[in-house]
Amino acid sequence: MSIEKSEFRPKIVAFCCNWCSYAGADLAGSSRLSYPADVKIIRVPCSCRVNPMFILRAFQKGADGVILCGCHPGDCHYSTGNYYARRRMKLLFSMLDFIGVESGRTRVEWVSAAEGVKFSQTMNAFVEEIRSLGKNVRLEDLRCRNS
Repeated sequence: MSIEKSEFRPKIVAFCCNWCSYAGADLAGSSRLSYPADVKIIRVPCSCRVNPMFILRAFQKGADGVILCGCHPGDCHYSTGNYYARRRMKLLFSMLDFIGVESGRTRVEWVSAAEGVKFSQTMNAFVEEIRSLGKNVRLEDLRCRNS
Protein backbone atom coordinates (compact mmCIF):
# COMPACT_ATOMS: atom_id res chain seq x y z
CA MET A 1 0.00 0.00 0.00
CA SER A 2 1.56 3.30 -1.06
CA ILE A 3 0.51 6.56 0.47
CA GLU A 4 0.81 9.53 -1.84
CA LYS A 5 1.62 12.75 -0.09
CA SER A 6 0.19 15.63 -2.07
CA GLU A 7 1.54 19.14 -1.92
CA PHE A 8 -0.47 21.56 0.23
CA ARG A 9 -2.48 23.88 -2.00
CA PRO A 10 -3.99 26.68 0.05
CA LYS A 11 -7.52 27.87 -0.59
CA ILE A 12 -7.48 31.64 -0.98
CA VAL A 13 -10.51 33.93 -1.12
CA ALA A 14 -9.93 37.34 -2.72
CA PHE A 15 -12.56 40.04 -2.33
CA CYS A 16 -11.93 42.49 -5.20
CA CYS A 17 -13.69 45.78 -5.81
CA ASN A 18 -15.37 46.03 -9.18
CA TRP A 19 -13.77 49.28 -10.30
CA CYS A 20 -10.08 48.73 -9.64
CA SER A 21 -8.93 45.40 -8.28
CA TYR A 22 -11.26 43.21 -10.33
CA ALA A 23 -10.20 45.15 -13.42
CA GLY A 24 -6.56 44.65 -12.34
CA ALA A 25 -7.21 40.90 -12.13
CA ASP A 26 -8.77 41.03 -15.57
CA LEU A 27 -5.73 42.88 -16.91
CA ALA A 28 -3.44 40.28 -15.34
CA GLY A 29 -5.40 37.55 -17.10
CA SER A 30 -5.50 39.27 -20.48
CA SER A 31 -1.76 40.01 -20.18
CA ARG A 32 -1.18 36.29 -19.53
CA LEU A 33 0.33 36.94 -16.10
CA SER A 34 -0.06 33.94 -13.88
CA TYR A 35 -1.28 33.51 -10.34
CA PRO A 36 -2.46 30.28 -8.70
CA ALA A 37 -5.85 28.90 -9.64
CA ASP A 38 -6.48 28.34 -5.93
CA VAL A 39 -7.27 32.06 -5.63
CA LYS A 40 -11.05 32.41 -5.81
CA ILE A 41 -12.09 35.96 -6.65
CA ILE A 42 -15.33 37.39 -5.32
CA ARG A 43 -16.32 40.59 -7.08
CA VAL A 44 -17.80 43.26 -4.80
CA PRO A 45 -19.04 46.75 -5.75
CA CYS A 46 -16.58 48.40 -3.34
CA SER A 47 -14.11 47.23 -0.73
CA CYS A 48 -16.28 48.88 1.94
CA ARG A 49 -19.05 46.39 1.13
CA VAL A 50 -16.99 43.54 2.58
CA ASN A 51 -18.39 42.86 5.99
CA PRO A 52 -15.79 41.40 8.39
CA MET A 53 -18.26 38.54 8.93
CA PHE A 54 -17.68 37.55 5.27
CA ILE A 55 -14.01 37.02 6.07
CA LEU A 56 -14.75 35.04 9.22
CA ARG A 57 -17.24 32.95 7.27
CA ALA A 58 -14.65 32.27 4.55
CA PHE A 59 -12.28 30.94 7.22
CA GLN A 60 -15.09 28.88 8.73
CA LYS A 61 -15.86 27.34 5.33
CA GLY A 62 -12.24 26.23 4.89
CA ALA A 63 -10.30 29.15 3.41
CA ASP A 64 -6.64 29.18 4.39
CA GLY A 65 -6.21 32.88 3.58
CA VAL A 66 -8.37 35.88 2.73
CA ILE A 67 -7.25 39.00 0.91
CA LEU A 68 -9.21 42.20 0.37
CA CYS A 69 -8.23 44.24 -2.69
CA GLY A 70 -9.58 47.71 -3.33
CA CYS A 71 -8.89 51.03 -4.98
CA HIS A 72 -5.98 53.11 -3.76
CA PRO A 73 -6.98 55.50 -0.95
CA GLY A 74 -8.25 58.69 -2.53
CA ASP A 75 -9.18 56.97 -5.81
CA CYS A 76 -12.32 55.14 -4.69
CA HIS A 77 -15.21 55.20 -7.15
CA TYR A 78 -17.48 55.87 -4.16
CA SER A 79 -15.20 58.60 -2.73
CA THR A 80 -14.48 57.23 0.76
CA GLY A 81 -15.36 53.53 0.58
CA ASN A 82 -11.81 52.26 0.94
CA TYR A 83 -11.27 54.41 4.03
CA TYR A 84 -14.18 52.60 5.71
CA ALA A 85 -12.78 49.25 4.56
CA ARG A 86 -9.35 50.09 5.96
CA ARG A 87 -10.84 50.98 9.35
CA ARG A 88 -12.95 47.82 9.47
CA MET A 89 -10.04 45.59 8.51
CA LYS A 90 -7.83 47.14 11.18
CA LEU A 91 -10.42 46.15 13.79
CA LEU A 92 -10.82 42.69 12.26
CA PHE A 93 -7.05 42.13 12.32
CA SER A 94 -6.91 42.94 16.04
CA MET A 95 -9.82 40.56 16.70
CA LEU A 96 -8.18 37.76 14.68
CA ASP A 97 -4.96 38.34 16.61
CA PHE A 98 -6.91 38.10 19.87
CA ILE A 99 -8.43 34.73 18.96
CA GLY A 100 -5.08 33.35 17.80
CA VAL A 101 -5.26 33.47 14.01
CA GLU A 102 -1.88 34.18 12.41
CA SER A 103 -1.64 37.74 11.12
CA GLY A 104 -0.39 36.58 7.71
CA ARG A 105 -3.68 34.84 6.87
CA THR A 106 -5.42 38.11 6.05
CA ARG A 107 -4.22 41.02 3.99
CA VAL A 108 -5.47 44.27 2.49
CA GLU A 109 -3.96 45.49 -0.78
CA TRP A 110 -4.72 48.50 -2.94
CA VAL A 111 -4.55 47.56 -6.62
CA SER A 112 -5.73 49.84 -9.43
CA ALA A 113 -7.20 48.78 -12.76
CA ALA A 114 -3.89 49.47 -14.50
CA GLU A 115 -1.83 47.31 -12.12
CA GLY A 116 -2.25 43.81 -13.53
CA VAL A 117 1.40 43.03 -12.76
CA LYS A 118 0.95 44.13 -9.14
CA PHE A 119 -2.19 41.98 -8.84
CA SER A 120 -0.36 38.91 -10.10
CA GLN A 121 2.67 39.50 -7.87
CA THR A 122 0.47 40.17 -4.84
CA MET A 123 -1.50 36.96 -5.30
CA ASN A 124 1.64 34.88 -5.88
CA ALA A 125 3.30 36.33 -2.77
CA PHE A 126 0.15 35.85 -0.67
CA VAL A 127 -0.23 32.22 -1.74
CA GLU A 128 3.42 31.54 -0.85
CA GLU A 129 2.94 33.15 2.57
CA ILE A 130 -0.16 31.03 3.24
CA ARG A 131 1.64 27.92 2.01
CA SER A 132 4.38 28.57 4.58
CA LEU A 133 1.77 29.02 7.35
CA GLY A 134 0.03 25.75 6.47
CA LYS A 135 -3.59 24.76 6.68
CA ASN A 136 -6.08 26.89 8.58
CA VAL A 137 -7.17 24.91 11.61
CA ARG A 138 -8.02 27.71 14.01
CA LEU A 139 -11.39 28.84 12.60
CA GLU A 140 -12.34 25.91 10.40
CA ASP A 141 -15.75 24.42 11.10
CA LEU A 142 -15.40 20.64 10.87
CA ARG A 143 -18.99 20.38 9.69
CA CYS A 144 -18.00 22.24 6.49
CA ARG A 145 -15.40 19.66 5.39
CA ASN A 146 -15.99 17.88 2.11
CA SER A 147 -14.64 14.53 3.28
